[in-house]
Amino acid sequence: MIALDQRAAGVLLHVTSLPGPYGIGDFGPDAFRFVDWLQSAGQRIWQWLPTNPIGPGNSPYQSVSAFAGSPLMVALEPLIAAGWLAQPLLPDGGFDALRVDFGKVVHWRHAQLRAAYAGFLAKGDAKELAAFKKWAKAEAGWLDDYALFMALETAHGGQPWWLWADALRDRDAAALKKARKAHAAEIGFWNFVQWCFDTQARALKDYANARGVAVMGDLPIFIAHHSADCWSRPDLYSLDDQCQPTVVAGCPPDAMAVTGQRWGNPLYRWERMAAEDFAWWTARLRRALVLADVFRIDHFRGFAAYYEIPATCPTAEEGTWVPGPGKALFDAIERQLGPLPIVAEDLGFITQDVYDLRDALRFPGMKILQFGFGTNGSDEYLPHNWGRPFVAYTGTHDNHTVRGWWDSASPRERAYAGSYLPASDGDIHWAMIRACCNSVADLAVFPLQDVLGLGAEHRMNIPGTMGDHNWSWRFDWPMLHDEARRVLGLITGASGRGAFGLVGVG
Repeated sequence: MIALDQRAAGVLLHVTSLPGPYGIGDFGPDAFRFVDWLQSAGQRIWQWLPTNPIGPGNSPYQSVSAFAGSPLMVALEPLIAAGWLAQPLLPDGGFDALRVDFGKVVHWRHAQLRAAYAGFLAKGDAKELAAFKKWAKAEAGWLDDYALFMALETAHGGQPWWLWADALRDRDAAALKKARKAHAAEIGFWNFVQWCFDTQARALKDYANARGVAVMGDLPIFIAHHSADCWSRPDLYSLDDQCQPTVVAGCPPDAMAVTGQRWGNPLYRWERMAAEDFAWWTARLRRALVLADVFRIDHFRGFAAYYEIPATCPTAEEGTWVPGPGKALFDAIERQLGPLPIVAEDLGFITQDVYDLRDALRFPGMKILQFGFGTNGSDEYLPHNWGRPFVAYTGTHDNHTVRGWWDSASPRERAYAGSYLPASDGDIHWAMIRACCNSVADLAVFPLQDVLGLGAEHRMNIPGTMGDHNWSWRFDWPMLHDEARRVLGLITGASGRGAFGLVGVG
């Protein structure tokens, strides 16, 4: 679909940020309309954030499954068209068009999906039922444990798995057999939701590919403690006899976080994974490549060395660096899947061993233009120092928007950026997009907020914080004015990245 070493450009927009009538962006008609917009602007990449179910803080990076898709992304329109779901009534007051109210959306959406499942069982024809069963059988390797996990979580009122009855916690074979029988209806529901997710995600990807647009996914390196992954294979993680992590993931203290960042994810027992030829990771990446053409792998430096924090430490101040699996992991995966279309997220505290691993694997790294001008900026993030095997970004979901960065920057930073790009108050976002496009980096990607020149209030996420401001941003179609499409098409076309030359000219 797209090679990572060809010259192209794209837009970063999470699926949940799309417009739509039901409170959150999904795989419905607006997603297909956005593909058409990307094509018209000469864009060849649509980058998503993780499409897994959300976890604490509504983050997709703390999911109950590394394999499953988010129920919130299942579009309702196809379920209505199939006759499984009646046209739903919106909750009192409706939904905010520009923000996701997760407290309202999650409950309402799940209720619609349960109604659709009941409709499917009552009205689905033989062909549809057969397709569902065939898919569930093909995906059983991850689906069976995930659906049972969700059914048990529901039965336990959301209680984490290590607090379940010992027989269920420890996966006693007789207890699991009994649970599958007792919760068969609930298991069927979660299977149905994942079938709908898969069917819709694949349809959207096929539509995009047919129009010259590749989907770039996002793969978090770690899994959540409360997850089907950890429950189903606790032997692959550093857990004690009570199923609690003995060490957890994070990153060390720095100028941005004086006590470091304690993420709390359980850490892999890499030696046990290696003994199985990294079969779990191979299965995970095989699944990722069903839903995306290429994908960014988060916290790539953790494969060279990861920061291990004692679980008893409330901060990240007592951690140590431990060697990761290195090239052996990816060699094992490639033996099964072939060359891997991976972008390495190589940001943060990076040492030479990380660069050596990235280059040995021939994965492109990332360059964030904003990082070149800040107080702690580095010349390595300025375009005149970039090489080809990189993806150039104006910023990511974890950064300020370009406009937000400019408005909060010091006079020195603005003077530096204004001189280098060159740029001023009115065109800083276009200047940064142009600089990324005109660079030698093979790929250039921009958050939609930057294409639209939006300020700090439109930021997607502030790392290390919890609250309604994170993960909730959405746009509506009037914001996506034709001038944005025209100028983006001109810039990407003039820099040799446009799929159809000088898109938007005339």
